[in-house]
Amino acid sequence: MTLDQGATTGRTDLRAKGLSKNSVGLTASVVLGISSIAPVYALTVTLGPTVTEVGLQMPAIFLAGFLPMLLVAYGYRELNRVAPDCGTSFTWATKAFNPYVGWMAGWGALLATIIVLSSLAGVAVSFFYLLLGELTGSVAVGELGGNKLVNVLTCVAFVALATWIAYRGVQTTKRVQYVLVGFQLAVLALFVVLAFTKMDSAPASIPFELSWLDPTAIDSFSAFTAGLSLSLFIYWGWDTCLTVNEETAGSARTPGRAALLCMAVIVMTYLIVAIAVQMYAGIGEEGTGLGNEETGADVFAALADPVMGAGLAFLLFLAVVASSASSLQTTFLPPARTMLAMGTYGAIPSRFGNVHPRFLTPSTATLTAGAGTAIFYVGMTLISENVLIDTIYALGLMICFYYGLTAYACVWYFRRELTRSARDLVFKGILPLLGALMLTAVFVQTAIDTLDPAYGTGSSVFGLGSVFVIGIGLLLLGVVLMFVWRAKHPAFFRGETLRQDTPSLVFDE
Repeated sequence: MTLDQGATTGRTDLRAKGLSKNSVGLTASVVLGISSIAPVYALTVTLGPTVTEVGLQMPAIFLAGFLPMLLVAYGYRELNRVAPDCGTSFTWATKAFNPYVGWMAGWGALLATIIVLSSLAGVAVSFFYLLLGELTGSVAVGELGGNKLVNVLTCVAFVALATWIAYRGVQTTKRVQYVLVGFQLAVLALFVVLAFTKMDSAPASIPFELSWLDPTAIDSFSAFTAGLSLSLFIYWGWDTCLTVNEETAGSARTPGRAALLCMAVIVMTYLIVAIAVQMYAGIGEEGTGLGNEETGADVFAALADPVMGAGLAFLLFLAVVASSASSLQTTFLPPARTMLAMGTYGAIPSRFGNVHPRFLTPSTATLTAGAGTAIFYVGMTLISENVLIDTIYALGLMICFYYGLTAYACVWYFRRELTRSARDLVFKGILPLLGALMLTAVFVQTAIDTLDPAYGTGSSVFGLGSVFVIGIGLLLLGVVLMFVWRAKHPAFFRGETLRQDTPSLVFDE
C-alpha cells in the first residue's frame, strides 16, 4: 500500500488500544462472524414468523435480506482498509460526518448487541432444559426453562460463563468457536439430508417451485418490509469480523474478506435449510406446518423428532444450545470493542478504554457488557416478558440505523475519490449507497408499521405500539446521554480526540 502526499491525515489520530496483535487469521475471523450470526438459533426463531409475513416467499425474502447486508459489507471493507479501528461504525461515522453522528452510530451498535445478547441467553436456557428433558426422558425437566426463577438464574450463569471466556482473550474465544460452529453446521447438514430423505412420508410436504425465490410475488410492501426486517436479523453479526480488526493479521484487508466469505456461507446455508423445511413441513396452520403458531414459535423444537427421529433429535436441541451459547460468547466482542474505542477517544468514561495487561482484552468494557446483558434480561423478564419480546422486535430498527449510518459514512468519506476509477465509484460509492438506501427504507417502513399496537405482542404506550416506543425511545435516550456527556467532557465533541476528515488514499492493488 502506498499513500499519496497528505493521505495519512485520516489515520494519524487513530490510537492503538493495546489489544493482542495478529491473534486472528482469515479462517478464525470467518468462524467468529458465523458464530455471531448463530445460524441455527437465527433459523429456529425466524422461520415461522417469516412464513407468517410472506408465505411461500420465505426463501426469496432471505435472498432479499442478504442483498443490503452484502452491499453494506463492501462499505465496511473499504472503510476498514483505510482505518482499521475496533470502533468500526463509531470511529468511521465520526471521521466521515462529525462526533455526534459517530456517537449515535456507536450507541446504535451497543443497543443492538445488548438486546441480542439477552435474547441469545434466553434461547440458550430454554433449549438447554429441552435438551436435558430429551436426554433424561423427563417432561418436568424439559419444562424447567419456563420456570421464571430457574430461567433467570441459569441465564445469569450462562452470561457469566460467556463473559469469562471473552474476558480471557480472543485466542480462547476462537478455540471454543471452532468446535461450536463446526458442530452446528454439521447438524444442520444432517437435518437437511434427513428432511429431503423423509419428504415423501411427511403428511404436509409440498414440492419445490422456483417462484419461492421471487420476492416480487409478495403481496404488499408492508409484508415485504416486515419479512425483510426479520431477514436482516438473521444476517446480523457478520461485522464481528471487522470489530476484531486490530487483533487480526493483515488488519487492513483480512477482516473485509472474512466478512464477505462469512456472508457467502450463511446465505447458502439459509437458502438450503429454508427450502428443505418448507418442502417438508409446508406452510399450513395445522400439525408441523410452519403457519401453525406452535410450530412457528420454535421450528426446530417442533421438527426435531419428525425429521431427526427419536434417537437423533437431541442433536438438534444440542445444536441450538451450541449456536446460542457460541453466539452469546462472540457477540460480547463487538460491544466490548466499541466501548473500548469510545473510551479511548473520550466519547464515554476513559475507564472503558482499559485493556487487561495479561489477556489483552477490553477488561472494563467486557465486564460491563456482561453485567448489562444480565441486568437487562433479568429486569425485563421480571417486569414483563412482553416488554422483552417487543424489545427484540425493535432490534430491526437498531440494525438498520447503525448499518445504514456506516454505509452512508463510506460514501461521504470517499466522496472525493469516486471519480478516480470505476472500482472506487462502484465499491466506495454505488454499492454502499444502495445498501444504505435499502436499510433506510426498511427503517422508515418498520417505524411506521410499529406505530400500530398490534405489532409485536400487541402492547401499547399512550396509544402507540410498544415496539415503536421501545425502538425509537432507546435511540432518543442515546441523544440525551450524548448531550449529558458532552456537557461534562466536551473534548471528543470538539474534535480534539478523533478528527473529522476525508483523506485521499491510493492503494496499489
